[in-house]
Amino acid sequence: MAYTMTPTPAGPIGSQYCVCKVELSICGQNLLDRDVTSKSDPFCVLFMEVNGKWVELDRTETAVNNLNPAFAKKFIIDYHFEEVQKLKFALFDQDKSSTQLYEHDFLGEFSCTLGTIVSSKKITRTLLLGNGKPAGKGMITIAAQELSDNRVITLSMAGRKLDKKDLFGKSDPFLEFYKPGDDGKWMLVHRTEVIKYTLDPVWKPFTVPLVSLCDGDMEKLIKVVCYDYDSDGGHDFIGELQTSVARLCEAQDASPLELECINPKKQKKKKNYKNSGIIIVKSCKITRDFSFLDYILGGCQLMFTVGIDFTASNGNPQEPSSLHYINPLGTNEYLSAIWAVGQIIQDYDSDKMFPALGFGAQLPPDWKVSHEFAINFNPRNPFCSGVEGIVQAYSACLPHIRFYGPTNFSPIINHVARFAAQATQQETASQYFILLIITDGVISDMDETRHAVVQASKLPMSIIIVGVGNADFAAMEFLDGDSRVLHSYTGEEAVRDIVQFVPFRNFRNVPKETLAKAVLAELPQQVVQYFKHQNLPPINSEPA
Repeated sequence: MAYTMTPTPAGPIGSQYCVCKVELSICGQNLLDRDVTSKSDPFCVLFMEVNGKWVELDRTETAVNNLNPAFAKKFIIDYHFEEVQKLKFALFDQDKSSTQLYEHDFLGEFSCTLGTIVSSKKITRTLLLGNGKPAGKGMITIAAQELSDNRVITLSMAGRKLDKKDLFGKSDPFLEFYKPGDDGKWMLVHRTEVIKYTLDPVWKPFTVPLVSLCDGDMEKLIKVVCYDYDSDGGHDFIGELQTSVARLCEAQDASPLELECINPKKQKKKKNYKNSGIIIVKSCKITRDFSFLDYILGGCQLMFTVGIDFTASNGNPQEPSSLHYINPLGTNEYLSAIWAVGQIIQDYDSDKMFPALGFGAQLPPDWKVSHEFAINFNPRNPFCSGVEGIVQAYSACLPHIRFYGPTNFSPIINHVARFAAQATQQETASQYFILLIITDGVISDMDETRHAVVQASKLPMSIIIVGVGNADFAAMEFLDGDSRVLHSYTGEEAVRDIVQFVPFRNFRNVPKETLAKAVLAELPQQVVQYFKHQNLPPINSEPA
């Protein structure tokens, strides 16, 4: 989505990569009628491209005598943000009971990436025949939904008058929470910390996924067990209780829920036994722990900008030794990096218009050095159409500029940060900015760049740096705050890590997809982290 400086209306934990399951619902409209005496009996087949070949993943049921089917069978796919996942939906008219597709009449097909579908949430497209022409008036509608229960439960627990278990002191109580396992045995879900020397403990609030605690079923029985901690591991049983999340939710800040903690052995032995203390639910809150896909399906656009290093250290682009030399195959390391990142991100931007900027070159006609210029030489409209447009503008500008220096990053970072700052005025999770800087060497304005990154860490923005050539990139590693927090020259800390640095040389002899995975690995987490920090739910999100 192109962005311009105009007033705007007010308005992961787990694996390294963004992986979750997406459910695709398929409908057809105005399908071709291949049957003579009745209407077509359509079914849909889903293919995914694997190593350049289409591999069948699944099929829907057959909709009998129906040119406008809504298929009940859903397609479920693992979603990987950092990969281009090419899908093909092919519709056939079932003629025989054969599983071989060539035995059935072809009704049309549609191909796209999974990223295209999830970024739109729902798409309707024309079905095409094998020759690329429309299949009559046939259309296909594909709707995406994330398959996950993203609810989390936060509990504040306390105890009162728990049984004393230690001979010379009070108890050291802790709680364990269990749910029924598939084998009928109780399965441990969570253990609180131990509170020493008290019969009236107050435990720290804790948060667990609702799926972990009760499989997402609020009526399911759960068990809470209270123990007295012993350092030798032989913890003494104080008591237990069974309840449900629905019951726990009755606890409010003003009116806590009190549950009796029972020791069954004592209960059997003693006639006047009441309980072994009270377990108090001080508060119980269920909220949603939104994922990257929640934000994308909610309509968040990823706004992509490229910054290209045109300093003299790259070498004369006419010479094969130059990093900007375009080889007979029509590529170089700069172009490879643009393609690797751009082909993923362009699916998440509705108009696919991307600003492409250069730095470190002298520009005609007066040959002044610029650290922030539009590579299409149109400062009012620096937008290129798609990744192809960036590649064309890059190739076209090379003969018209003089490589110079120094290597200053801060002007381009500040340029994108101005737009990211303006997006925050909307107060919705609608835009997140990604700046890809491709450079061959050492940063000249390190202090200003550190300061720019620290300021940008407060904004909906991430910076990806790809180092090309064989220079020493130690300074880039320093900006990538994976191992330590980045500080500005004023001493201010970055609010979060927003820089991902990757040296291209590590990826020269591997499939091009590997670079995209490495470069984009942290991005979903950075997007979620920013919006959560700002308490911004996805647009159109449902309450927990």
